[in-house]
Amino acid sequence: MEKLQNLLTEDAVCKTGFVSIVGRSNVGKSTLLNAMIGEKIAITSDKPQTTRSRIKGIYNDENSQIVFLDTPGVQKPKNKLGSYMEKEVKSSSSSADVILYVVDESENIGKLDNSIIESLKKSKQPKIIAINKIDKLNEEKIFQLIKMYDEIGIFDDIVPISAIKKKNVSELIETIKKYLVYGPKYFPDGISTDQSNKVMISEIVREKILNYTDKEIPHGTAVEVEKIFDNKQKNMIEISVVIYCERDSHKKIIIGKNGRKLKGIGKSARVELEEIFGCKVFLETWVKVKENWRENTNYIREFGYIEEK
Repeated sequence: MEKLQNLLTEDAVCKTGFVSIVGRSNVGKSTLLNAMIGEKIAITSDKPQTTRSRIKGIYNDENSQIVFLDTPGVQKPKNKLGSYMEKEVKSSSSSADVILYVVDESENIGKLDNSIIESLKKSKQPKIIAINKIDKLNEEKIFQLIKMYDEIGIFDDIVPISAIKKKNVSELIETIKKYLVYGPKYFPDGISTDQSNKVMISEIVREKILNYTDKEIPHGTAVEVEKIFDNKQKNMIEISVVIYCERDSHKKIIIGKNGRKLKGIGKSARVELEEIFGCKVFLETWVKVKENWRENTNYIREFGYIEEK
């Protein structure tokens, strides 16, 4: 009984909670998540809709544990995958203890942001707005943006930040803590994400596809990990992945002339995976076509974007 009381006392000095990161595409939500956690949790690129599902990033310090939920960028759904991503945003926001709304340095509030703000007005959770990319602005512009969002009247706190420069990120975390409650930790110390190795590998490969290709092709790709084998004799991890795209013409572009583009994607992913696993990685990549998979619920589920019930 005494041990139990001690455990409860230790848990009681820790502030914990779930924070949903929301915002439209390309405002820097995933970059901010990585900056707050202190390591790469979510893939990033300059392409919209890089994040497709909820990613948990777990922040730990001496007196708190914050579970961040990085959600897909808000946009009007164009297919079944887009509809799923929209549901992920709504589900994440409704179950969170705090909502962290991320905007960029834009001086005007556009249609999507207006739509998000109208939705946030209905939520009862504490709402913090992070004005990102302030490294591009002078002090007067930053003050004007703070004033503009403050006049909306729904935000409990406004924090100007630069996720890429990690400016005011610590201040943002301290601000979030004000709205958390004392309780037991949800995850053990030392864990920074709940993503499996399979998900992490597929996301890293998809990030490289985003970086090596353009236009519509990145959004029509999915990565499935077929094999992960820890070859202890060779001190090597052997991985086999399949990159799925929607058209034969896309397959040719991903592979590239004489296979150069696919080799570049594979090499870039392999180098990053070796840093993560701390050993040699043999990465085998294949490209296959599944036409219009983003409109097929079975394929969306197969690629892990819909949880099995």
